[in-house]
Amino acid sequence: MKIQTGRGTIPLITLIAIWSISALTSLPGLAVSPILGDLTKIFPKATDLDIQMLTSLPSLLIIPFILLGGKLTEKVDYVRVLKVGLWLFAASGVLYLISNRMWQLIVVSALLGIGSGLIIPLSTGLVSRYFVGTYRVKQFGLSSAITNFTLVIATAVTGYLAEVSWHLPFLVYLLPLVSILLVGHLKEDRSGEAALTASSSSDTATTTAANVATANAATVTVPETSSADDSKAARQSAIDIEGSKYGIHIKHLIELMLFYGVITYIVIVVIFNLPFLMEKHHFSSGNSGLMISLFFLAITAPGFCLDKIVGLLKERTKAYSLLSMALGLLLIWIAPIEWLIIPGCILVGLGYGIIQPMLYDKTTQTALPQKTTLALAFVMMMNYLAILLYPFIVDFFQWVFHTQSQEFPFIFNLLITVVTLFWAYRRRHTFLFNDQLK
Repeated sequence: MKIQTGRGTIPLITLIAIWSISALTSLPGLAVSPILGDLTKIFPKATDLDIQMLTSLPSLLIIPFILLGGKLTEKVDYVRVLKVGLWLFAASGVLYLISNRMWQLIVVSALLGIGSGLIIPLSTGLVSRYFVGTYRVKQFGLSSAITNFTLVIATAVTGYLAEVSWHLPFLVYLLPLVSILLVGHLKEDRSGEAALTASSSSDTATTTAANVATANAATVTVPETSSADDSKAARQSAIDIEGSKYGIHIKHLIELMLFYGVITYIVIVVIFNLPFLMEKHHFSSGNSGLMISLFFLAITAPGFCLDKIVGLLKERTKAYSLLSMALGLLLIWIAPIEWLIIPGCILVGLGYGIIQPMLYDKTTQTALPQKTTLALAFVMMMNYLAILLYPFIVDFFQWVFHTQSQEFPFIFNLLITVVTLFWAYRRRHTFLFNDQLK
């Protein structure tokens, strides 16, 4: 079976290999979560610092190695980079299973962060290599859906395995072995990729020639009757595709990074603070777990029809998505009852599930083909940076406003969402927010 890419076709097995990489990106740190409460019993001599390192070290190391992985793809065969990352990831899974001391688990956590950091930018970089146009938007949506659906399933599985033995949740880190078996098909399909690269190079050459012509024309005095606005739009379009002298449009990339960091910060409140809010309202921990699962399922849902959603909403896609997130946070904040918290979690998840893959697609428009994976690495890094900084930011503003209210994080993030919503709507025709499919 052949899959359309927008420039030709690829075998289904190649697409499955790409999907398998997407499924891995949600796993780092997951296996530790269900045993956190028991770590002090398992390791009586473990300090708070030990436990913090065990949980945060993978994310800390993922950030620099995401950038390293993106940079390496410019100079090294991307399949080789991918294989190194997968083997390190799988090796961490094996070592976790045989580790019986806290220091060993910490060292293996570092290995996990390195391995996953190398493969994370390729989870989206492979989509940008093989797909273009609406096909690429659709695949980014599916990739995001697979990532979050895997997270939901793996969370349930690790929770069950933790009840049997504290070692067993680490079995999920052996899933890279499946991807290792499939990446060979990426290697075999290099002829198709070569055709795509050649086409991209041709497009780039054409764009470069157009830019040179535009630069030369700029030395000629343009009559007042000429269409200056059209010329400006054409130049801007060329810049969006070709980028700067570094091969990446730096301004657009920074905008995408900041926006991704902000929306990730906004939705993390559901994961980090909803259990505490529900505890205040005397709900069980099982109920809060259900709400968070619904949140991740809602993130997953738009990925299956993302191209149709964007085709309908066009330049208002991000504005309406932010509106959904704002309404969701409002419902969670004002409602100490489950039948309002449930739609609140779903609305927040739906908004984020639309914006996230569209930001990946936008990122591909800021860089030359050979720089796309690096650009994606910078944007994806913001997800992990937001997760790391979130507790510190919340603590800081709670200190500023002298409050320890469980509602405060939701009110604060709701205000950020509303401000971002107005910004997105007012600038809906700019590069960052205009998501019209071409």
